[in-house]
Amino acid sequence: MDPAKFQDILKFAISREEEAIASYRKMSEKTQSPGLRELLIDLQEEEKNHKSLLEEITDQKIASFKIKEVPDLKISDYLTEEPPAEEMTFQDLLIFAAKKEQEAVELYSNLERNAEDEDLKKLFQFLILQEKTHKLKLEKEYEEHVLEED
Repeated sequence: MDPAKFQDILKFAISREEEAIASYRKMSEKTQSPGLRELLIDLQEEEKNHKSLLEEITDQKIASFKIKEVPDLKISDYLTEEPPAEEMTFQDLLIFAAKKEQEAVELYSNLERNAEDEDLKKLFQFLILQEKTHKLKLEKEYEEHVLEED
């Protein structure tokens, strides 16, 4: 595997995490709802953890990485996303965040399909797994707190 290409992909993935951290931070500063602020701070921390994980990845770690299947509840797949706003509801935020995770899954899946190097494919599979895990967590929150209320 080309080490420069590997590092470029990691830098790209890390920059996406940094964008998510900044986005959640901005939203947490604007919201008037304490519960929503808490969720946004939690999401920000999740993205910081994801960034740290990516910063520690090496090609040797990826080579030994075992891909596992992450269930997809597909809850957010059928929901309409509202643009982020100060008066965003808990439900709107969960949908927004889950949709962002799905976009990342799709991006990394497309890159993985087009990668010819097996180690790069494995790196993209790792990134897909991370995004799917985060989406699953958000959809479980939605299922527990929104669907149960309806």
